[in-house]
Amino acid sequence: MYHSRSPPPLQHPVPTHPAFIPEPPSTPASPDGYQRFVSSPPNQHYATRTQYNPPLQSIPNTQHQHIPDFAAWGMNDSTAQFGMHLGQTAVAAGQDYVQKNFAGLIPITILKQHFNVSNSYVIRKIKLIIFPWRHKPWTRKIRRTEAGHTEWQPPRDDINSPDLYIPLMALVTYILIAALQTGIQERFHPQILGASATRALLVVLLDFLFVQCGCYILNIQGTGQVIDLIAYGGYKFVGVILTIFAGLLSLGPTIYVLVFVYAFAANALFILRSLRSVVLPDSPANVGTVNPASRKRRITFLFLEAVLQVIYMGVLVRV
Repeated sequence: MYHSRSPPPLQHPVPTHPAFIPEPPSTPASPDGYQRFVSSPPNQHYATRTQYNPPLQSIPNTQHQHIPDFAAWGMNDSTAQFGMHLGQTAVAAGQDYVQKNFAGLIPITILKQHFNVSNSYVIRKIKLIIFPWRHKPWTRKIRRTEAGHTEWQPPRDDINSPDLYIPLMALVTYILIAALQTGIQERFHPQILGASATRALLVVLLDFLFVQCGCYILNIQGTGQVIDLIAYGGYKFVGVILTIFAGLLSLGPTIYVLVFVYAFAANALFILRSLRSVVLPDSPANVGTVNPASRKRRITFLFLEAVLQVIYMGVLVRV
């Protein structure tokens, strides 16, 4: 019986796990399927197992589910990383270009100073805009830096210092309350928001250009003057909001007109006294003297700017 089975002589050790020996597919080199290599069967066995292990290891591919498929766009990982790096470099270069070329037009430090406010300052400033009749003094405070230079104190420490926080918030409130009024009157449309914002920005721009041209003609110079003029021009929205709110209460046309006249008078006095530090500088921070003739022209310009507030506010309240 032993010789009838005729097993091959064990000249080399063979694996004892034939159940794990896969049958390789047909290849051009072996069209009839599996071929036995007598020279080194163990090496062929391990090589065959090595070839079929990678298809079974599909678990690591699940880690890339959250990575965008750049291959679908014709890019590999290297190209995508290069593109991201190039984009970051371009953004950094753009920020550096803006900082170098436009920092002189709008100084970032001065712009930040106009937003340096506190809750108490906002409350006291709004009260000053609405009731400017008995406020004294109107002169702005000056502080000395560590380098020995003089500059205006921030709004947090000086109620007479202009800020951009109240004008910006008043502008947004004006747009919303204008939309509310049109909604109550059943004539609201989404375009009302854009129209109100455009009208408000145009009024502020015209007011700024008028004051800026007057300062240029009268040869008025100052540090941070552009931002100060924009801030002063934005305070008129406080009176405009009060007037529109009086109309929402339906107190009658007489009360509405009285509120508008009061708001205009208060804003005109506030502008007249506040712009005095710009048009007629008398602090040590400003260099130069003003002769009597130039001083008279500047005072006339101040009154003209105060009177024009009635036109600006009249346009804004007509929602």
